[in-house]
Amino acid sequence: MATHGSDKLAVLIDADNAQPKIAHELMNEISRYGTATVKRAYGDWTHVGMGSWKDILNPLAIQPIQQFAYTSGKNATDSALIIDAMDLLHAGRVDGFCLVSSDSDFTRLATRIREAGLLVYGFGEKKTPQAFVAACDKFVYTEILRPEAMATGEAVQEVEPLKPLLQAAVDATARENGWSPLSAVGSMLVKQSPSFDPRNYGFSKLSELVRNQRWLQVKDEPIAPGATNVHVYVRPKGKKAAAA
Repeated sequence: MATHGSDKLAVLIDADNAQPKIAHELMNEISRYGTATVKRAYGDWTHVGMGSWKDILNPLAIQPIQQFAYTSGKNATDSALIIDAMDLLHAGRVDGFCLVSSDSDFTRLATRIREAGLLVYGFGEKKTPQAFVAACDKFVYTEILRPEAMATGEAVQEVEPLKPLLQAAVDATARENGWSPLSAVGSMLVKQSPSFDPRNYGFSKLSELVRNQRWLQVKDEPIAPGATNVHVYVRPKGKKAAAA
């Protein structure tokens, strides 16, 4: 899947609704998509429950943004994050946003940012409402960032069934000879389902995932004669090239 390693990203964390224990893994994941030029965490830092976040803000150079809860039952943190996001959007100094929350309140924000032509990466738990997931260009379930999951390749529970999703992407990217470039399949998968990630299914790479699908045929072609790097192609077993 394509990445945008040179993009400048604004990382906005809803600290009231995100897990501090995976903060280091989160920032490592974000570095795959670009450079975090803005890093802010929003919350009421006077609250005793925010203590775990305080221990990691300085090591990760994340700026804490204090937001008091003005009224019981109203989330002032969400409002502060949204206002700052719009200021950053109109300032034009970033290429994309990383919204870290499992809260559906950021659905409209993600949609608005994408309408302006910028990328939106979402990060949240599996409980994140589908509306917010679908509003992002790419959504990463934070369960796969937990150290124990990364070490064991543990799959995320209750993710979208794999075969129909993969079948649709392979069919949509097939060439006349019946083969689909794996890079094109990966891009199509994320377009069809922003939360798609091979790690959701226990595989570190898409190439590993497709090689473990018995209904798929996989072939490697060197990018040049004698080269060790290869292009990977896939097609359903038994599929023939299109008739001329």
